Amino acid sequence: MNLALWIAAGILATVALAGGASKTFVPTEKLAAQPGGQWTEQAGTGAVRTLGILELLAAIGLILPAALDIAPIMVPVTATCWIVLMLGAMITHRRFGEYPFMALNFAYLLLAAFIAWGRFVAEPFAG
Repeated sequence: MNLALWIAAGILATVALAGGASKTFVPTEKLAAQPGGQWTEQAGTGAVRTLGILELLAAIGLILPAALDIAPIMVPVTATCWIVLMLGAMITHRRFGEYPFMALNFAYLLLAAFIAWGRFVAEPFAG
């Protein structure tokens, strides 16, 4: 179970890193032209950058606390925050009729729920 949780956290951290980097460093106009990026036109540059930074922090929070054994409780807390973020993403993509992106966000939500459950309940880090 521990290995599965580490793999899940690694996958989700990679997703968060990629999404966060693009939202933080790619111009909003370029994001808006991409599939699933239509929402960025209405969100504003500041909001998009803020979400990007939150995603970068999530990538860090899913791996480093446990890897460095410094506040490993932050891993399931970060996964729980990711669930909330994905609920918002699903609502946003629903507004624009971007159903494939809703499904992808739901998959990420399930992965985060697995990590949160696994690290809070099934196999928490020894503290």
